[in-house]
Amino acid sequence: MLAPVTPGQRIGLAIVFSWFCLGGIAHFVWPATFASIIPPALPLKMPAVFITGAFELAGAIGILLPRYRRAAGLGLVALTVCVTPANVYMWWHADDFPHVPESLLLLRLPLQVLLIACILWSTQPAGSRRHRMS
Repeated sequence: MLAPVTPGQRIGLAIVFSWFCLGGIAHFVWPATFASIIPPALPLKMPAVFITGAFELAGAIGILLPRYRRAAGLGLVALTVCVTPANVYMWWHADDFPHVPESLLLLRLPLQVLLIACILWSTQPAGSRRHRMS
């Protein structure tokens, strides 16, 4: 039997689902925008955009399925870590992205840490936590 999620985890799952579902869709709607933030040294920008978008959508769907929730959550953590160089590149080259305030580009990095924490917390079985968070 699958462990139920707490009400707090449901909120976390909703946040994670929304973030990655909308982000995944955006990869297919505005692929050139996402390709523009990939560091120049990395090849195959458009395939990378579509692959990461597909992984975001798969992870979002996966966390909705209790049987796959934990694996999908770990996959989303790995994906979040893998896209960090693009976010750092965007911050270091803020002049190339004048439509986004530099302060938001910097804020994005600690928000990624919070997103990873939210993913890990909300996708673990309720009975496996040492400390209740909700």
